[in-house]
Amino acid sequence: MSDARAVIESLRDGCATPEGVAWFAAGLASGQVTDAQAGAFAMAALLRGLSEETRVALTLAMRDSGDVLAWDLPGPVIDKHSTGGVGDSISLLLAPVLAESGGYVPMVSGRGLGHTGGTLDKLESIPGFVTDTSEDRLRALMSEVGCAIVSASARIAPADKRLYAVRDVTGTVSSVDLITASILSKKLAAGLDALVLDVKVGSGAFLPSAEQAQALAKSLVETANGAGCKTSALITDMDRPLALCAGNALEVHEVMDTLTGHAPTARLIDLTAALCGEVLALSGLADNAEAGATKARETLTSGAAAARFERMVAAQGGPKDFCRSYAQHLPTAPVIRDVPAPRAGHLTRYDTRALGEAVVHLGGGRLKGGDLIDPRVGFSHIAAPGTALGPDTPIARVHAADQSSADAAIAALQAACQIGPAADPLPLVQHRIGP
Repeated sequence: MSDARAVIESLRDGCATPEGVAWFAAGLASGQVTDAQAGAFAMAALLRGLSEETRVALTLAMRDSGDVLAWDLPGPVIDKHSTGGVGDSISLLLAPVLAESGGYVPMVSGRGLGHTGGTLDKLESIPGFVTDTSEDRLRALMSEVGCAIVSASARIAPADKRLYAVRDVTGTVSSVDLITASILSKKLAAGLDALVLDVKVGSGAFLPSAEQAQALAKSLVETANGAGCKTSALITDMDRPLALCAGNALEVHEVMDTLTGHAPTARLIDLTAALCGEVLALSGLADNAEAGATKARETLTSGAAAARFERMVAAQGGPKDFCRSYAQHLPTAPVIRDVPAPRAGHLTRYDTRALGEAVVHLGGGRLKGGDLIDPRVGFSHIAAPGTALGPDTPIARVHAADQSSADAAIAALQAACQIGPAADPLPLVQHRIGP
């Protein structure tokens, strides 16, 4: 089929074919498909949905619209993807753990989007750290270090870039089928053997309801496996920030505290181990997920992952002594103040999206394209749900560029916390979906 109108009509009528959507994806990359046709295609996909076979075909065609890496390495090429959260710095821990466990991790990551933080923004709070790299340099990093965290080149899945821009202005971003194809076309272009997905659920997730999160996780797992990449997913809690910090340099500092054993954050260790366990088992580097999680914990607590992370930082332009002197290298905000609880009681939960938006308004994210990030700002020492609060008990510490932005952030965080009777916190890992 080589007619954009015919493809759109078939999708509208619920009879789209794998060949048709594959042709459409190629047309997105070549320019043969117009923006109007792309918008109609996206709306038809949102309203009618795609079959599993057609979704796999769209994903592979979007992947194949640009460069697809192929590897000749002595171990499996593996990775993880998160659907985005607040205080989620897992990639910085997971990449060195997987590399130390025998995998190779060419992690192509993104920047902050909306209320969620971006892995690249976090790493760029490290002086000298370079995320924009060539394919040749990425291959060298795999040989030298075994892991790297880099930005996507313009040659990765250009059909997705085109379709995503159209979805953003046509009210079709929420299509689970198109979200699936967008995520996986970029991840699979890295030439992965296995992938684990961290699908967030709760107030800080892009898809906050349990039904939405499970539908997306199921779609991602089915499509990735259908495309030939062994994949499973964990649905994890985002009704609170993942860790104790939210903000770029602050999260890197917390990661380093955890890697070095100086002040480890239990939730970071727990989720890193669970995700590593999944992908180590999928790739054959562990007998099962439980054994893989145990192996990951040992790697985290032994200092081996810290040493591997320091090698990665140095190889990507950062300080060679980062593990030993990260506190001196990371930038700090000029204004640091405690955030008092608005009233006494038990902290029951957060409006995590509002907390993330408060970080953005401090300067830790982008309100519009092209905004510069202030790596110093954010929140640290974020109190966990279940904490008993007196009238002046701190619920966090704000790090700000000036007093007025600190005042605004304090008010926003106080409004975002909910106080009531004591309740059991939600489990960190809520469901597993996979083979």
